[in-house]
Parts: sequence; C-alpha cells; structure tokens
Amino acid sequence: MATAPLIATVPRRTGIGSSWGALREIAAHRQLLGLLIRRDITSRYKDSALGLLWTLINPIIQLVVYYVVMGQFLGAARAGGIPDFALYIFSGLTIYVLFSESVSSATGSVVANAGLVKKVYVPREVFPLASIGSASFTFLMQVVVLIVACFVLGAPPLHADVLYALPSIALVLVYATATGLLLGALNVYLRDMQYLSQILLMLAMWSSPIVYGWTMVRDTLASISWMPSWAIDVYTSSPLTLAVLGFHKAFWVAGSPADYPSHLLLRMAVALIAGIVLLLLCHRAFSRMQGNFAQEL
Repeated sequence: MATAPLIATVPRRTGIGSSWGALREIAAHRQLLGLLIRRDITSRYKDSALGLLWTLINPIIQLVVYYVVMGQFLGAARAGGIPDFALYIFSGLTIYVLFSESVSSATGSVVANAGLVKKVYVPREVFPLASIGSASFTFLMQVVVLIVACFVLGAPPLHADVLYALPSIALVLVYATATGLLLGALNVYLRDMQYLSQILLMLAMWSSPIVYGWTMVRDTLASISWMPSWAIDVYTSSPLTLAVLGFHKAFWVAGSPADYPSHLLLRMAVALIAGIVLLLLCHRAFSRMQGNFAQEL
C-alpha cells in the first residue's frame, strides 16, 4: 500500500469552464455552505455567557482604546496631524480585519474540516468560503459599531462618499477569497502556510495606511532622493491600501481631498479587475491540488 500511487478522490476540474462548474457545485451545496458558516459563527463563542454579543463588545472596546489611549493620552491624533483619530484608525482596521480574518481562517479551513473531506464528497471550496462568510458576519457587526461611533462622536457619514465602502468591501472579498483558496490548498500539503500567513498579514497591516496617513507615505517617499517618482503609485496600487483609503473616504468625514490619491475610484476598479483574474488563477490552482486532499489529510 505504501508504494501504491495516490488516486484522486475527486475529479480535477480543468479548462476554461472549471470555475463555472465549481460555482454550480457550490450553488447546489448552498445549504451546506450556510450550515458551515453558522457553525463557524456559533462555535467561536460556544459556552460563553454573552455569546454573539462579543461580536459587538470587542469592537466597542477597541474603539474606546483608540479614542482614549491613543487619541488622547498618547496624542497620536495631534502628533500625526490626523483629526478624529479614533474614527480614522477604527475605520481602517475594520476593513483590514475582514481581510485578515478571512485569509487566516480560510488558510486552515480544509485541514480543520479533515473529517468531512475524508468521508464525503463536497466541493472543497465550501470550506474556505464558509470561513470568509463567518468573517463577513463579524465585519458587519464592526461596521454597525463604526456607524454608531460616527454619530456619537459628531461626525456622521452623511455624504455620497459613503458609497466608497462598497468597492472597498468588494476588493477585500475578491482578494481574500483568492488568497484563502490558494493558501488553504497549500496548507494541506505544507502546514507551515498557516504560520506564514500570519506573518504576511502582519506585514500587510503595517504596510497599509491604517495607523498613519497616506500623505505621510507620499511625503516620505518624495523626500528620499533615490526613490523613483512612481514609487507612491506602486504603494497606492496595493488592493488593501485602496480598500483602506476607500473606507476612510466613506466613514472618516474629517478627511479632505488632499488626503487621498487622485482617481481613487478608477484605481479601485482596475485593482478589482486584476483581483478577479487573480481569483480565477488561484481557483485553478486549488482545483488542481484538491484531488489528493483526502490522502494528504
């Protein structure tokens, strides 16, 4: 048995229609997908007295810390020249946490559901998608806290720019799904991926304008003599940077047009198209690797 070749337990999807075929399979198993999302949400706070209320308590405590400790005691708002610093950092972190939780949980999702993978056939994509669905629920709770905080602090987002939140969410979901599918498949064969993903997510957070302003990066790069002029465009083209800037524009009303790059919406549209292409490529890789998931697990 040890010398016998590995046999694929599920058919490998190939060709242009592989992604469309996967969508049809996922649609056919949408009830299972819903159950997995519900299981992930409820198991996170299983046996706790407050249950799902923690999805509201955690972001509220975070917001208080940013407002009192960083904004007032440490003077981060005054030092960095960022008005309404608590709303600035919390809005950026809200969209980042959606990406972070989605990628982190999706990376370990196939391994975490090894029992199902080895016993029955279901589209393997449902496991990363269920993780992203669970992270999206937590994200919605944070958005509720963010909107309430905007009104409480006297800066309600009652302007048309609030619609920038939609392409920001779309960007994060597309890139998180692509990354989650790829890392989730690789993690089956190389378990170090779940640790590598944590390092990459930490780097992604600090390389995005969440605790500092985009203008600070622009001015810093401009002050370096050997830095090419297009370096700021490369930095701004990061999908996570664009998503954070979009959320700032939507919920941080103290910002001015000078705080954002030109043609922000166009940049987001280009990044979204590139993300869809990346998603198709990552799904193609996932489809090619999923055949031996059961044997590897």
